[in-house]
Amino acid sequence: MTGKFIGCIAVICAVAGVAAWSHSPSAAPSRIDLSRYTLTFDEPFDTLDVSSRGSGTRWIAHTPWNGDFGDAAFIDPQKDKPFRIIKGILEIEMRMRDQRWESGLLSSGDQFSRGFLQSGGYFEARAKLPGGPGVWPAFWLGSNSTGGIPTPEIDVLEYYGQFPDLYRATTHVWQQGKSISGTSYKIEVPRASLEKAFHTYGVSIDSQDVIFYLDRREVAREPSRPEYLKPMFLMLDLGAGGGWPIAGMRNPSIMYVDYVRAYALKPSKGRSAIGGK
Repeated sequence: MTGKFIGCIAVICAVAGVAAWSHSPSAAPSRIDLSRYTLTFDEPFDTLDVSSRGSGTRWIAHTPWNGDFGDAAFIDPQKDKPFRIIKGILEIEMRMRDQRWESGLLSSGDQFSRGFLQSGGYFEARAKLPGGPGVWPAFWLGSNSTGGIPTPEIDVLEYYGQFPDLYRATTHVWQQGKSISGTSYKIEVPRASLEKAFHTYGVSIDSQDVIFYLDRREVAREPSRPEYLKPMFLMLDLGAGGGWPIAGMRNPSIMYVDYVRAYALKPSKGRSAIGGK
């Protein structure tokens, strides 16, 4: 179970013990140096290799633990819904059909942790987001929970459409369905700027720090924890609600994704590389 499964928002996070902080990018924030990394996963969305719950495809169309969240059902892939590829851009469409909202989710790992997972490194997606009340697009990292062992989740991007001047980046450690550690950051942006153009959303993870990036410039950081170095899979979704009203949500709403990438830190003197499966 993860924060997405229970619909973690500001108020719920406070109850669950996740500290919330506002953060405005500084005048000259540091940029990530990708020369220190090796590309390990590259999804340019020229085509889409996806199945319902895993049959050797690059992506599956549900959470590995088979749990929906929010006010839209994540449906199996069908012809042109909820996913489309148009000129190298993935479109995830959320639409009202038969009196219910339907949308899409992609995960790079399945319930048996098959697929792409990586321990530490840098993870990035380039996307343009839908706007308006109720929309809840996200790019995040997660891990399957087994035997009550603490499980990490890192939300690189969560955008609640009724707040067009910020998005959230959040860390979690879950144990038996409860958040036992983590911090949620409000990243302030020019109003509706994330809806008008593509931006990159990234996070670097190592034994020292977890650092969040917007357009490859640092916007928040915190000390790392051992749980954050567990292998995690990549997830994209266009959710609805997340605890906020969906009345007036645009039908359809579309999330546009240019690419998803992962990088492993190159080995250096006295340090081993951390990388994927």
